[in-house]
Order: sequence, then structure tokens, then C-alpha cells
Amino acid sequence: MVGRSKQTQSEAAPRLGHDLIARPRFAAPRNKTMPEMTRLDSGRRRIMLTVVMFAMAFAVVTGRLVVLGMAPGSGGDRLVAIADNVGPIQRRDIVDRNGEVMATDIITASLYADARKVMDAQETARLLAQALPDLDQASLEEKLSGNRAFVWLKRDMTPREQVAVHNLGQPGLAFQREQKRVYPNGSVAAHVLGGVDIDNHGIAGIEHYIDRSDATTGEPLVLSLDLRVQHALQTELQIAVDEFSAIGATGVVLDIHTGEVIAMASLPDFDANDPGSASDRARFNSATLGVYEMGSTFKAFSVAAALNSGRVQLSTEYDAREPIRVSRFTINDYHAQKRFLTVPELFMHSSNIGTAKMVLELGREEHRSFLGQLGLLTRTDIELPESGRPLLPGTWTDVSAMTISYGHGLSVTPLQVVAANATLVNGGFGVQPTFLRRDGAVPRARVLTTETSDAMRALYRLVVERGTGRSADVVGYPVMGKTGTAEKARAGGYARNALLTSFLSAFPANDPKYAMLIMFDEPQATENTYGYATAGWNAAPVTSRVVQRIAPILGLRPVQSWSSPVQSASFATAE
Repeated sequence: MVGRSKQTQSEAAPRLGHDLIARPRFAAPRNKTMPEMTRLDSGRRRIMLTVVMFAMAFAVVTGRLVVLGMAPGSGGDRLVAIADNVGPIQRRDIVDRNGEVMATDIITASLYADARKVMDAQETARLLAQALPDLDQASLEEKLSGNRAFVWLKRDMTPREQVAVHNLGQPGLAFQREQKRVYPNGSVAAHVLGGVDIDNHGIAGIEHYIDRSDATTGEPLVLSLDLRVQHALQTELQIAVDEFSAIGATGVVLDIHTGEVIAMASLPDFDANDPGSASDRARFNSATLGVYEMGSTFKAFSVAAALNSGRVQLSTEYDAREPIRVSRFTINDYHAQKRFLTVPELFMHSSNIGTAKMVLELGREEHRSFLGQLGLLTRTDIELPESGRPLLPGTWTDVSAMTISYGHGLSVTPLQVVAANATLVNGGFGVQPTFLRRDGAVPRARVLTTETSDAMRALYRLVVERGTGRSADVVGYPVMGKTGTAEKARAGGYARNALLTSFLSAFPANDPKYAMLIMFDEPQATENTYGYATAGWNAAPVTSRVVQRIAPILGLRPVQSWSSPVQSASFATAE
């Protein structure tokens, strides 16, 4: 038993030792062998190599983007162009002199596509054409079939259109937030405001001025316009255009001391929010861009030149008994008096004969120089790019001076005429018209004497009290002015049945603050005008209507009684 027991223990010992080695419960630490160290270092090297490779790849991509952005004519140009096109351009608000908004920006969505991500160009184009019926399916398919990363599909979408496209769920389509210019008052002052292109860049009117003068963003730009006066002027002109079946009309109201344009209208006009739907005629600014022979309104400048010279007096007489015949031309009077006329008489009766002889006596060069001082011979420097250049005769002869004296042979803009008129009645100071509000004192240069300005005021009032401008007067707001009726120039002469009628005025006559011009293009006679289509029957009465509406708006107090200078002995006239 003892021997067997020993044998059992001897045989069991190796097995017990093996088990302890295979599954040690609390093995003591031991040093790493050389193979284990090699494997650990190898793992570390692989991790570091991976990090370095990622860093190199990132550097390559970054460098490539820099190259693309700097290389001319490369894909960088395309990236820059995309950024330029999709970046919103915000513009300054435009407000009237009282702070009423006339132009502002709103946020809209525009649709573009990454053609590379479009799965089925034909199907996507079909769905888009259904959602946006104004788009052409064939054109859409062509854009979507290319390999361009950015292509515009539709700009300035409505919220309803955006939802419709979004619900299509087509890959490759996306929206870009953009600024859209809106004009809350529609057609009111559309020719002054101008407009912007699809990328919100100013292309006409004050919008163009903003781009060329300063940054588009910032404080609102304050105009000289009074929105209330502007609306009244346009409304009355449109009523008159319909009444007289005229093809167009022009109106300007200007502060005679500061040169601020308070209102300006050109009919036909257009909705500033949708200029593309307007005709070329409607987009044409007749008040500042169009140049016209202004007819007898020009006699005011000729008379002022003669009186300012000191060589002609109010009592000076001119023989108006017979027409003037020069070469193949004959100068007649429409309201022929066939007698000698004093200066007030020739002005009141609008004598072409008397005015022509007066300018000849003055001298053509002095007459021309005076018109130049009034700003009638050069392009007017205004904020709008639409500024017409006067049409002068090739050679300023005696005949030219005679015809220009009564408004033929020299074409100017209506705005120029109103500004020159302001000089005649504001005491004799030159006026620089502007469409921006002026808050401080305006430097002014004297053009004519105070005595000449006073005389012109009295002559203007004479026309309204006793001459062709009787229908322009307003109770409480006395008006002074001059009528003008000119036959429109045609190839080879003038069209007798195509008239340009105007009334050049200032009010109130007792203390003038504003100058105004009302002009109609080819007005027609009506039953109420007894078959006449001249200025005294259309432009003058419309002047009265406009003054009645805007004088209270402008804060003018009605005059209860006023002694007109026409009553003085020096203005005594023969009836």
C-alpha cells in the first residue's frame, strides 16, 4: 500500500505542475521578450504612417483649392463666379423727403442646379416645367444635361413656387437666398427711381446713381421728392392725357431757391416692379432726357435777357404790324395785334414779331450768352444718368437768334426750362436742379439783377391776369406764367397738327416758392376747348388743377388779398 501510494504521488506530480503552468492564477510580472517588442514598434509605425498620409492628403486638397482660386481661366474662376452670382447684394433704401419708403429690398429664393447630381435630366426638366409653367422644358433639359456645378434655373421665385419645386424632391436642385428690389408705390416716380438688373445692380435713375456714387448699403438715401405731391402731379396729368387724347405728358415741380425737384412725372409711365413689360416709350424719361423746342415759353428768357442788358425798358416799343420775311422764312404772330407793342404787350400777346426784333436789337451773341448763363445750352448735371443734351443750331446766325427768341431752333429738356425759370423769379440767382434733399444753405451765383427778376414776375402775372394764361389762376394761390405752343419738328419742316403745348409757371405769385412746367405731347381739341388744342386750353387749366391740389400739401397759406404789380402804371396796356 505504501509503495503504491508513492507511485501515485509520483505520477500525479507532473500533471499538477502542468496545470499550474497552463493556468496560473496569480502570475508574477515578467520581462517582454524580443518578439513582443518588435510587434509593438511595428504597430506604432503603422499608426504614424497613417496619420502622415492623411495630413499629406489634406495638404494636397488645400493646395489645389488655392491654385484653383488663383489661376486665371481655370476652374477657380468658376468658383469665384458662383460666389459672386449667388451672394446677396443688399441696397440702400430710398425714401422721399418725409421719410416715406420708395424703394427697399426683400429676401427671395432663386433656384439653381448642380447638373452633375441630377439623376434624370429629362424627367427633372419635365417636372420643373409643370411646377414652373413659365420655364421652357427643352431649355431646362439642356441646362440639366451638362456637367456644370452651378446653373441658374429661375430667379426671384414666389414662396408658392419655391414650395412646388421643393415638393418635387429631385436631387441636384437647390435654392439660394437673394435680395430683390421692390417699389411699394408702383409707377409713382418710376422714372426718377429707375431700376436694377437681376443681380440687384442699379441700371437707371437714382438706382444707378447709388451704384456709381457710394456703397450700396448704409443709411436710406433721402430724395428731394415729396411722395404726396408726386402722386397728385401724376394723377392730374393722367386725367388730362385721357381728356385731351394726348400721346404723352410731362410735369416738373421745383423749389426755386434750393433747386430741389419736388415732383417729376413723364407719361406714359411704367410699374417700377415690372419694367420689362413696359414699352420703350413708357420707359423714356421725357422730363430729363427728351429735348424739345419749347415754343413761346422761351420768350420769357429772351425778354429777361433784353431787360437785364439795361438797353431795353418795359416801355420800349416794337413794330408788330407786319410779318418779318427773312430769305424763305416768314415770322408771323398767332395773336396778331398789327400795331406797335410795348415789352409787356408783346409778352402778354406772345408776339413772335416783337420778340424777334427785340433780340436783334440786343444782339445775337449777348442773347446766346444769357441763355448759356441760364444753363440752357449745355447738358444739365443731375443725379440721373438720363440727362439730355440740348440741340443747338450749327451756326448761330441772326435768323437763328430770331427763331430761338420765341422757342424754335433750339431744343432743351423740360427740367432745364423749369430751372431757368426759377432763376427768373427767385431774385436772379442761378439754380442747380437736384433730386436729393438739401438741408443746408445752397451757394448761389447771381445771373440777373433783382430789378429784372421783379419785372419778370410782373410780366408772368400779366399773362395770367390778362393774357393767354387766364385759366391757370387759382383762388388763394395766385399763379404767374407763360403759355407755349410749338409745332413739332418733322423731316423737312414742322407738322401743323402735331403740337407740343406747355405752361411755364411759378406760385404763389405774391411770394414765389415753386416753379412748375406742365407739357402735353400732341393734345387734341375737345368740345370743351371749342376746337382749340393750344396751351391756353390744356396746359394752363391743368396747371390750375395741380396747384389747387399741391399748394396745401406744401404748406402754403392761401392769400386773402394781394395787390398785383400789373396794376402799376408801367404795365398799362392797350386792350
